[in-house]
Amino acid sequence: MPRIAKRRKALLSTIDTGKRYKLAEAVKLVKSSANTKFDETVDVVINTGIDPTQSDQLIRGMVAMPNGTGKTIRIAVFARGDKAADAQKAGADFVGAEDLADKIGGGFTEFDRVIASPDMMAVVGKLGKVLGPKGLMPNPKLGTVTPNIADAVKAAKSGQVEFRLDKAAIIHAGVGKASFSEEALLQNIKAFLDAVTKAKPQGVKGNYIKKIGISSSMGLGLKIDLADIAA
Repeated sequence: MPRIAKRRKALLSTIDTGKRYKLAEAVKLVKSSANTKFDETVDVVINTGIDPTQSDQLIRGMVAMPNGTGKTIRIAVFARGDKAADAQKAGADFVGAEDLADKIGGGFTEFDRVIASPDMMAVVGKLGKVLGPKGLMPNPKLGTVTPNIADAVKAAKSGQVEFRLDKAAIIHAGVGKASFSEEALLQNIKAFLDAVTKAKPQGVKGNYIKKIGISSSMGLGLKIDLADIAA
């Protein structure tokens, strides 16, 4: 506890938690304050004005990070025949059909994303109670149910980020690592914000994006000046 309190005090000496920073300045501060022994993830948090209880206002999407995420994504693919071979060549970590479904049904969860060919959804659908609560159920709208298995695997491996609205009307995602250059982080953050902006439901009234904050895994949250984002 004393070590954590000392580190927090040091961070507070350089960061004003009440100030709204320009994005470039915030990124610079996040990088300089991420001084732990591991490469911290840089997170973006967006508070929206959406009512998450309205089914027509739910948000979920996928965005490719221009500079990747710095994270290794483990991919499970449901496919047969040539598509299974394509998945393996593209770098999928686990490929199978009923055998993979049985493995997952038995408790196997060592993967971060699930991709399936359309003809495999009858098999995958039986795993709804396992994959659904974890947000891993393949979805055509996210490109994770597709006949183009190889392309989907390559896109996921290259740094796609999934985002969704949670019950508190917040959207958040890791957009890179503190070791990234400031320019790389700025490009990734802008790509993420652009994707979320474009995902605005038609029925939303009032302010869609109310607050934006960024932080590193062990750092303090910095509020972003929305006027700077809109400029």
